[in-house]
Amino acid sequence: MTTNLLTHHWQRRPWWMNLLMGFCLYMTFIYMPFDIFYKPVADDEEVWFGVTLHGWPAKLTAPLHWLIYGAGAYGFWHMKRWMWPWAAVYSAQVVIAMFVWNLLDPRGGGVTSGAIAAAVFLIPTIALWRARQAFSSELAK
Repeated sequence: MTTNLLTHHWQRRPWWMNLLMGFCLYMTFIYMPFDIFYKPVADDEEVWFGVTLHGWPAKLTAPLHWLIYGAGAYGFWHMKRWMWPWAAVYSAQVVIAMFVWNLLDPRGGGVTSGAIAAAVFLIPTIALWRARQAFSSELAK
């Protein structure tokens, strides 16, 4: 019975969307709790729109990332209608952030690296934008 329920939930979305859901689950239940509760403030970093925050600004904004990943995990698991267009909008923000981070951060690789990173993240962004029907009420049951 439990296996059938899990199989049903995994088959409700395309494989690439299951990967995104798995990433959101990992970030929600493993990485973000570690980041918020275990990582020292001095080592904390959060990236927002390509700008890296350090220390307390990073620690104080980390719960917002936790909320976003938690909402993504919930939304993908239940295939909530509100995930379209918001998952694609957030993913588009990541595309911009990847480019900007490579320009602004000393660890970034400049324009070429930024363009490559942005292009890679543009793939799931386009897929999410085109997945409107996957989040329709008929498939969400």
